[in-house]
Amino acid sequence: MKLYDFELSGSCYKIRLLLNCLGLNYEVVNVDFVNKEHKTPKYTALNPFGEIPIFEDGPLRLRDAQAIMVYLARKYDRDNYWYPNDAEAQGRINQWLATGGGEVMNAAGARLVKILNYPLDLEKLQAGANRAFKILDDHLATREYLELGHPTIGDLACFPYTAMAGEGGIDLSPYKNILAWIARIKRMPGFIPMPGIPAA
Repeated sequence: MKLYDFELSGSCYKIRLLLNCLGLNYEVVNVDFVNKEHKTPKYTALNPFGEIPIFEDGPLRLRDAQAIMVYLARKYDRDNYWYPNDAEAQGRINQWLATGGGEVMNAAGARLVKILNYPLDLEKLQAGANRAFKILDDHLATREYLELGHPTIGDLACFPYTAMAGEGGIDLSPYKNILAWIARIKRMPGFIPMPGIPAA
Protein backbone atom coordinates (compact mmCIF):
# COMPACT_ATOMS: atom_id res chain seq x y z
CA MET A 1 0.00 0.00 0.00
CA LYS A 2 1.23 3.46 -0.90
CA LEU A 3 -0.09 6.89 0.14
CA TYR A 4 0.87 10.03 -1.78
CA ASP A 5 0.85 12.36 1.18
CA PHE A 6 1.38 15.91 2.43
CA GLU A 7 1.80 16.16 6.19
CA LEU A 8 -0.21 19.38 6.57
CA SER A 9 -3.16 18.18 4.47
CA GLY A 10 -6.24 17.29 6.48
CA SER A 11 -7.46 15.17 3.57
CA CYS A 12 -4.28 13.08 3.62
CA TYR A 13 -4.43 12.93 7.42
CA LYS A 14 -7.88 11.27 7.25
CA ILE A 15 -6.24 8.38 5.43
CA ARG A 16 -3.25 8.15 7.80
CA LEU A 17 -5.64 8.18 10.75
CA LEU A 18 -7.82 5.36 9.40
CA LEU A 19 -4.78 3.31 8.34
CA ASN A 20 -3.43 3.63 11.89
CA CYS A 21 -6.77 2.72 13.47
CA LEU A 22 -6.85 -0.38 11.25
CA GLY A 23 -3.24 -1.26 12.10
CA LEU A 24 -2.15 -1.30 8.44
CA ASN A 25 1.38 -0.80 7.14
CA TYR A 26 1.91 1.45 4.13
CA GLU A 27 4.56 3.39 2.26
CA VAL A 28 4.45 7.18 2.23
CA VAL A 29 5.39 9.24 -0.83
CA ASN A 30 5.75 12.88 0.26
CA VAL A 31 4.32 15.37 -2.23
CA ASP A 32 5.48 19.02 -2.20
CA PHE A 33 2.01 20.58 -2.01
CA VAL A 34 3.32 24.09 -1.25
CA ASN A 35 5.19 24.18 -4.57
CA LYS A 36 2.22 22.51 -6.33
CA GLU A 37 4.02 19.26 -7.17
CA HIS A 38 0.57 17.60 -7.25
CA LYS A 39 -0.23 19.72 -10.33
CA THR A 40 2.78 18.46 -12.32
CA PRO A 41 2.41 15.92 -15.15
CA LYS A 42 3.93 13.21 -12.94
CA TYR A 43 0.97 13.53 -10.54
CA THR A 44 -1.80 14.41 -12.97
CA ALA A 45 -0.90 11.08 -14.64
CA LEU A 46 -1.88 9.46 -11.31
CA ASN A 47 -4.86 11.74 -10.63
CA PRO A 48 -6.03 13.95 -13.52
CA PHE A 49 -7.70 16.29 -11.00
CA GLY A 50 -4.26 17.19 -9.66
CA GLU A 51 -5.23 16.56 -6.04
CA ILE A 52 -3.94 14.49 -3.12
CA PRO A 53 -4.32 12.08 -1.41
CA ILE A 54 -3.73 9.38 -3.98
CA PHE A 55 -3.73 5.81 -2.70
CA GLU A 56 -2.45 2.60 -4.25
CA ASP A 57 -3.10 -0.95 -3.09
CA GLY A 58 -1.44 -3.34 -5.53
CA PRO A 59 -2.80 -2.53 -8.99
CA LEU A 60 -5.67 -0.41 -7.60
CA ARG A 61 -5.24 3.37 -7.57
CA LEU A 62 -7.81 5.63 -5.92
CA ARG A 63 -8.25 9.38 -5.54
CA ASP A 64 -10.48 11.32 -3.08
CA ALA A 65 -10.10 10.86 0.67
CA GLN A 66 -13.71 9.75 1.20
CA ALA A 67 -13.52 7.07 -1.53
CA ILE A 68 -10.21 5.80 -0.13
CA MET A 69 -11.70 5.51 3.38
CA VAL A 70 -14.69 3.53 2.06
CA TYR A 71 -12.32 1.14 0.30
CA LEU A 72 -10.07 0.67 3.33
CA ALA A 73 -12.97 0.13 5.72
CA ARG A 74 -14.75 -2.36 3.46
CA LYS A 75 -11.61 -4.31 2.62
CA TYR A 76 -9.58 -4.28 5.84
CA ASP A 77 -11.95 -3.66 8.77
CA ARG A 78 -12.63 -7.22 9.91
CA ASP A 79 -14.87 -5.97 12.72
CA ASN A 80 -17.23 -4.16 10.32
CA TYR A 81 -16.94 -1.15 12.63
CA TRP A 82 -15.90 1.90 10.61
CA TYR A 83 -18.34 1.43 7.71
CA PRO A 84 -20.79 -1.36 8.60
CA ASN A 85 -22.12 -3.55 5.81
CA ASP A 86 -25.70 -2.42 6.30
CA ALA A 87 -27.75 -0.20 4.00
CA GLU A 88 -29.08 2.17 6.68
CA ALA A 89 -25.71 2.52 8.39
CA GLN A 90 -23.97 3.25 5.09
CA GLY A 91 -26.61 5.79 4.11
CA ARG A 92 -26.19 7.60 7.42
CA ILE A 93 -22.40 7.58 7.16
CA ASN A 94 -22.40 8.64 3.50
CA GLN A 95 -24.21 11.86 4.42
CA TRP A 96 -21.19 12.83 6.53
CA LEU A 97 -18.67 11.64 3.95
CA ALA A 98 -20.32 14.13 1.60
CA THR A 99 -20.25 16.86 4.26
CA GLY A 100 -16.57 16.18 5.00
CA GLY A 101 -15.70 16.45 1.34
CA GLY A 102 -18.12 19.34 0.78
CA GLU A 103 -19.27 21.99 3.25
CA VAL A 104 -16.51 21.40 5.82
CA MET A 105 -13.95 22.10 3.07
CA ASN A 106 -14.85 25.80 3.46
CA ALA A 107 -12.66 25.65 6.59
CA ALA A 108 -9.87 24.05 4.54
CA GLY A 109 -10.11 26.90 2.03
CA ALA A 110 -9.96 29.51 4.78
CA ARG A 111 -6.85 27.78 6.14
CA LEU A 112 -5.21 27.94 2.68
CA VAL A 113 -5.83 31.69 2.60
CA LYS A 114 -4.40 32.24 6.08
CA ILE A 115 -1.40 29.89 5.86
CA LEU A 116 -0.44 29.86 2.16
CA ASN A 117 -1.98 33.17 1.00
CA TYR A 118 -4.24 31.49 -1.57
CA PRO A 119 -6.28 34.13 -3.49
CA LEU A 120 -9.70 32.96 -2.25
CA ASP A 121 -12.64 34.82 -0.66
CA LEU A 122 -11.81 34.39 3.04
CA GLU A 123 -15.04 35.95 4.34
CA LYS A 124 -17.21 33.72 2.16
CA LEU A 125 -15.25 30.59 3.17
CA GLN A 126 -15.49 31.44 6.87
CA ALA A 127 -19.23 32.06 6.56
CA GLY A 128 -19.70 28.72 4.77
CA ALA A 129 -17.69 26.92 7.44
CA ASN A 130 -19.66 28.52 10.27
CA ARG A 131 -22.93 27.53 8.61
CA ALA A 132 -21.71 23.91 8.42
CA PHE A 133 -20.38 23.98 12.00
CA LYS A 134 -23.73 25.22 13.35
CA ILE A 135 -25.45 22.23 11.71
CA LEU A 136 -22.75 19.86 12.97
CA ASP A 137 -22.94 21.29 16.49
CA ASP A 138 -26.74 20.97 16.59
CA HIS A 139 -26.50 17.37 15.35
CA LEU A 140 -23.97 16.52 18.09
CA ALA A 141 -26.16 17.99 20.84
CA THR A 142 -27.85 14.61 21.40
CA ARG A 143 -25.06 12.17 20.43
CA GLU A 144 -21.37 11.50 21.01
CA TYR A 145 -20.50 10.68 17.39
CA LEU A 146 -22.12 11.57 14.07
CA GLU A 147 -23.91 8.24 13.60
CA LEU A 148 -24.28 4.75 15.11
CA GLY A 149 -23.08 5.74 18.59
CA HIS A 150 -19.40 5.15 17.79
CA PRO A 151 -16.71 6.62 15.50
CA THR A 152 -17.11 5.85 11.79
CA ILE A 153 -15.41 7.07 8.64
CA GLY A 154 -18.10 9.79 8.64
CA ASP A 155 -16.48 11.25 11.76
CA LEU A 156 -13.01 10.93 10.23
CA ALA A 157 -14.23 12.71 7.07
CA CYS A 158 -15.41 15.77 9.02
CA PHE A 159 -12.81 15.80 11.80
CA PRO A 160 -9.52 17.26 10.46
CA TYR A 161 -10.64 20.54 8.94
CA THR A 162 -13.13 21.09 11.75
CA ALA A 163 -10.41 20.57 14.36
CA MET A 164 -8.07 22.95 12.46
CA ALA A 165 -10.72 25.64 11.88
CA GLY A 166 -8.78 28.09 14.03
CA GLU A 167 -5.97 28.08 11.46
CA GLY A 168 -8.49 29.56 9.04
CA GLY A 169 -9.49 32.28 11.51
CA ILE A 170 -12.69 30.48 12.57
CA ASP A 171 -13.51 30.46 16.28
CA LEU A 172 -14.89 27.13 17.51
CA SER A 173 -15.64 28.37 21.04
CA PRO A 174 -19.39 28.87 20.27
CA TYR A 175 -19.63 25.20 19.25
CA LYS A 176 -19.42 23.34 22.56
CA ASN A 177 -20.71 20.04 21.15
CA ILE A 178 -18.10 20.10 18.38
CA LEU A 179 -15.34 20.77 20.91
CA ALA A 180 -16.49 17.81 23.03
CA TRP A 181 -16.61 15.61 19.89
CA ILE A 182 -13.06 16.65 18.91
CA ALA A 183 -11.88 15.68 22.40
CA ARG A 184 -13.60 12.27 22.09
CA ILE A 185 -12.01 11.59 18.69
CA LYS A 186 -8.59 12.36 20.19
CA ARG A 187 -9.16 9.72 22.88
CA MET A 188 -10.11 6.88 20.53
CA PRO A 189 -7.72 3.94 20.12
CA GLY A 190 -5.40 4.43 17.18
CA PHE A 191 -5.61 8.23 17.20
CA ILE A 192 -2.51 10.00 15.85
CA PRO A 193 -1.87 13.76 15.88
CA MET A 194 -0.79 15.97 12.99
CA PRO A 195 0.56 19.53 12.90
CA GLY A 196 -2.40 21.67 13.93
CA ILE A 197 -4.14 18.76 15.69
CA PRO A 198 -2.19 17.97 18.85
CA ALA A 199 -2.82 14.84 20.92
CA ALA A 200 -5.33 15.10 23.77
